[in-house]
Amino acid sequence: MNHILTLICNPRTAILSDEAQTMATSCLKELGAETADAYWLAHGIACDIPFCGLDLKDAEANMQHKFQGMPVDIIAQKSANRRKKLLVADMDSTMIIGETLDDLAEFAGYRNEVASITRLAMNGELRFVDALKQRIKLLEGLSQDNLEKTMAGIEPTPGGRALVQTMKANGAVTMLISGGFTYFTDRVRDMIGFDKAKGNNFEINDAKLTGQVLEPIIDKNAKLVILKNFAAEYGIAEIDIIAAGDGANDLPMLMAADIGVAYHAKPAVSKLARVSINHGDLTALLYIQGYRAEEFIT
Repeated sequence: MNHILTLICNPRTAILSDEAQTMATSCLKELGAETADAYWLAHGIACDIPFCGLDLKDAEANMQHKFQGMPVDIIAQKSANRRKKLLVADMDSTMIIGETLDDLAEFAGYRNEVASITRLAMNGELRFVDALKQRIKLLEGLSQDNLEKTMAGIEPTPGGRALVQTMKANGAVTMLISGGFTYFTDRVRDMIGFDKAKGNNFEINDAKLTGQVLEPIIDKNAKLVILKNFAAEYGIAEIDIIAAGDGANDLPMLMAADIGVAYHAKPAVSKLARVSINHGDLTALLYIQGYRAEEFIT
C-alpha cells in the first residue's frame, strides 16, 4: 500500500473508537480504494489505515466530510519516507501556549493593543515587520526585569517536549525559528530540548527596552532562508523536513517542508497549509510520522 490515512484526536479526549476506524476503512473502499488492515498508533487517539488506488486529496476531502463535526484531524499522505530528519517549529502559540509579546505588554499596560496587532499580523492582515515594530514601540521604557517575569509564566504546549525528544532520539535535528525574541527563544530551546533557536533581538539601554528592534529582523522570508540554510548544513533534503507554525509569517517555511503543519493556526494559514492539526496536541506530529505512543520519549 503506497498511501496512509491517519486519524488523530486530542489525547485528553481519546474519542476514536474501533467503530470510527471501521467507518473510515469502509469509506475508503466505497471510494474505490483498496485497503489493508488498520492499526492503532495509540488506542483511542491515533490510527493508521493503509490504502492505494485513490488520490490523496480525494481521500482526505471525503474523509473530512465523513467526520464533519467530530474533533478529529485527518491526514492522507504517501506511506514512504514518513519519519523526518529535521523538525523546524515556530515558538509562540505553537511550541508554547500564547504570545510572549502579548504577555510582556501586560507590564506596560498595553496588552489589549498589542494582542490586537498580533492577531491581525498572524492572520496576514498586517505586514509582520510593521506589526512587530508597532508592538515593540509600545514597550518603550519597560524594565528588562519584566522579561524574566514574562518567561516565568511561559507554558510549553502539550506534547511539545515528547515531539522534540522523540525525534532527536531517532536521529533527527530540531530547530526553533521565531519572529519573537532571543531572550525567550533561547530559554524555550533549553526548556523543550531543541538543538538550535533563532529569534529577534530587543534594543536595550540602561536595563530598559528602547522600543526598537535590532536588525536584521526575522520575518517570513528570513524564516524560509534559515530553514534552507539549516537543512543544507546538515545535508537534509526537503522531503525529510517537517515544519509547524500557526501564523502567516510561518507559511513560506511550511510550504517548503515536505510536511508543513498548520498547528491550531489562524484561518489564513490553515487554508493554505498542506496539513492542519486543529484538535490534537503536538504529539500529532509524531503520529503523522508513524510513531507509536510506546515509542515516545517523555
